[in-house]
Amino acid sequence: MTGSRNFERTPGLAQLARRQHAVVTRGQLAGLGISARHVSHQIAALRWRAVTSDVVVLHNGPLPRDAKLWVAVLDVEPPVALGSWTGLRRHGLRGWDRDGVHIVVPRGAKTRRLPGVVVHESRRPAPEDIVRLARLPVHTVQRCAIDAAAWQDSPRTAVGLLAAVVQQRMASPEQLWDQLERVGKVRFRDLMRRSVADIRGGSDALSEIDLVRLCRRHGLPEPKQQERRVDSRGRTRFLDAVWILDDGRRLLVEIDGIGHMEVARWYDDVLRDAELTTGDREIRLRLPAAAARTEPDRVVAILKRHLGPR
Repeated sequence: MTGSRNFERTPGLAQLARRQHAVVTRGQLAGLGISARHVSHQIAALRWRAVTSDVVVLHNGPLPRDAKLWVAVLDVEPPVALGSWTGLRRHGLRGWDRDGVHIVVPRGAKTRRLPGVVVHESRRPAPEDIVRLARLPVHTVQRCAIDAAAWQDSPRTAVGLLAAVVQQRMASPEQLWDQLERVGKVRFRDLMRRSVADIRGGSDALSEIDLVRLCRRHGLPEPKQQERRVDSRGRTRFLDAVWILDDGRRLLVEIDGIGHMEVARWYDDVLRDAELTTGDREIRLRLPAAAARTEPDRVVAILKRHLGPR
């Protein structure tokens, strides 16, 4: 893997190659006493190859995923970190893979646009946000999550990502909230703050407040909130929003916070709906909490269809 026998015996080279998946810088080689002339000889002999002007791979075969990560971070002056989607994948987030290697560098840093590498410039390098995973510099989960959410075009993706990070127990709502407090003005910041509050239950009426504001803004009647109801098993339940329709029927709307997306919670909610159902005099709707923020027109159209002309 590292060419001639003499180079394999160079003190520290084998260890460095193992740590960095055979990806090294010319400066690291020089620090081990390997001259530029010897490096050029190995490259010319096709034992090693130069992937950039400063980064050398100690073999001439294909690069596995981890080796590509090392190329991306070694080709940039520190501080640099794997961030956003790549950082989340490195931390173990499941189901949210994205193409490319995402790295974060200080704004104005000199970088080369390597194939497959997505460079994000940040006004907030924050070295305290960098941790080491298998020796690679990686942003913390909460920094990766907030950055990835803020860099999306879709608000639904931003909200869903934060929910997934909490549901997979990679970061707590409090950690996400603290990170949001530090980042300053970023895209979807207000939406993310509300969503994190919804996740952590910091304000149990937050999603319902959003619904009432939406009704006021579009001239819809305001619902009665937190109405008590006894289910079929004799337990007291609370309904999020209730309207009395002109024909005497009742429109019941349940606001599902992000926590309801968890399998166990969904299971309980479905049974709860069945236990509260009383017949054809009621219309039951379930709406995601984020919908009033991300797709208000869609929510208004649903409510208007059931409430009828006013």
